[in-house]
Amino acid sequence: MAKESVKARERKRAKAVAKYAERRAAMKAAGDYAGLSKLPKNASPVRLHNRCNLTGRPRGYMRQFGISRVLFRKMALEGKIAGVTKASW
Repeated sequence: MAKESVKARERKRAKAVAKYAERRAAMKAAGDYAGLSKLPKNASPVRLHNRCNLTGRPRGYMRQFGISRVLFRKMALEGKIAGVTKASW
């Protein structure tokens, strides 16, 4: 489980990316790279990292479900994820 401060930092970055998205796109289209460099570093979408919504785990993230592989397996076996069943052949 990730520290709350790490999860909060990631949420803060996501908020900054959303806030500056239009301005960033306009500057990029105009070729204003000097203006882009003046924007906050955390406003860059490259600095975002996918994390599990429940635990904050940074690795093994399953984009389709928004959770880590560990939680995905646990929840799937408990039947908490609709339409997911364990494979058997």
